[in-house]
Amino acid sequence: MTDRTEALAAATRRITLHRLIWRWHFYAGLFCVPFVLILAITGTIYLFKPQVEAALDAPYAHLKLTGPAASPESQALAAVGSLPGGRLKAYQLPTTPDQATQVIVKAGGQDMRVYLNPQTLQVLKSVPEKARFMAIDHDLHGELLMGENGSILVELAGSWALVMVLTGLYLWWPREAQGLAGVLYPRLWGGGRLFWRDLHAVTGIWISGLALFLLLTALPWTQVWGQGFKALRTATAPRAAPADWATAGAAAPDDPHADHQGMGGMTGMKGMGGHHHIMRGDYAALNQIVPQAARMNLAYPALVSPPGKQGRKASVNWTAKSDAQNRPLRQEITFDAQGRLLSRQTFADKPLVDRVVAVGVAAHEGQLFGWANQLLGLTAALGMITLSVSGLIMWWKRRPEGRLGAPAILDDRRLSWGLGLLVLAFAVFLPVLGVSLVAVALIEQLVLRWTPGVRTWLGLRTVQATR
Repeated sequence: MTDRTEALAAATRRITLHRLIWRWHFYAGLFCVPFVLILAITGTIYLFKPQVEAALDAPYAHLKLTGPAASPESQALAAVGSLPGGRLKAYQLPTTPDQATQVIVKAGGQDMRVYLNPQTLQVLKSVPEKARFMAIDHDLHGELLMGENGSILVELAGSWALVMVLTGLYLWWPREAQGLAGVLYPRLWGGGRLFWRDLHAVTGIWISGLALFLLLTALPWTQVWGQGFKALRTATAPRAAPADWATAGAAAPDDPHADHQGMGGMTGMKGMGGHHHIMRGDYAALNQIVPQAARMNLAYPALVSPPGKQGRKASVNWTAKSDAQNRPLRQEITFDAQGRLLSRQTFADKPLVDRVVAVGVAAHEGQLFGWANQLLGLTAALGMITLSVSGLIMWWKRRPEGRLGAPAILDDRRLSWGLGLLVLAFAVFLPVLGVSLVAVALIEQLVLRWTPGVRTWLGLRTVQATR
């Protein structure tokens, strides 16, 4: 009799645990789906950033030039002079002789990208950096175009997406399966709810590894987790250079637009014709540095930036650096004002933690190992979209009338301390998730359980009155 009682108790605990994890999976999925769809679509676009930008810049890729190009100094001065109050931020090395020169100019409180004919110095196009298509896609992906608040919201969605994937793996785990149908391949002939269940579960198992990788490699960019990780890095290595990856709302030190204050390229005076008088000579070093940097075959895009603030320190030297998405290819070269090479830093010279993060970021963006990396990223994005859509359809088909349709709560007081410690570990590792768990628990206990209509709709336990 004792053995039967213990077996029944163990079975009850298993069912209770399964129902509880199913409930977490349900709510995590319901919250994450809108964000997952946005992030998957914008992330897919960003995977193909080199191809998209090449297509958008195609009109400026092969100009009809009839003579030699003007000096880099003259090109920079022409770009700076085309915008009132402009100053040089970065000169991008052209990849072909007939390509339009692209110069980043600080003007009117924003960074402007100026395209100009390298021979005639005619300005062909000026566009704010933040208004470029891929910049908008980047900000939508990381911040929902809402700045730091949007970044925290994305971090919250990403944290719950981790919960969604891990709980989904637990629910998928075959305990009483007969064969591989519905486990490793969907029963497409089942129809109805069985088809959608299999499509959801099988897609989840095949792309779960990629999804977890993308979610984890995104953490260093986030507002809360990323800033905390940077603080830990600084505390453990106080003498190391500033971390060279960006968190939300801040530009990375390796971004040539981030900290270079530039050098004044024009006065505030105007001549009788209303034209700005350019003070020549400020950018003469470009004539020496640009040819040298071009011979060093820096990975595209390569930018030459004037003296200014670099990281925590002010500098009097010029820098030429690769801003390639494949971060292991990046390097930074320092020149003095006479164009003499002073130092060269490659990927191997960076701290180990920076190299690990950089490899993860490059793989996350689909640029670490070429088209195969892009294909894996695309597979993960399409898989997440399939999970989201199939999950919504499953919910819609099984939802009872007048209720949200969340799995009913069973008595969870018998659950082990191990589960509680696991939840605590998640809350500590993902602080935004931890705060949300506390907030949800308080709202449920203090508000939702005491509202009969809401309590019934959510499937919460009835409040036990006490005297």
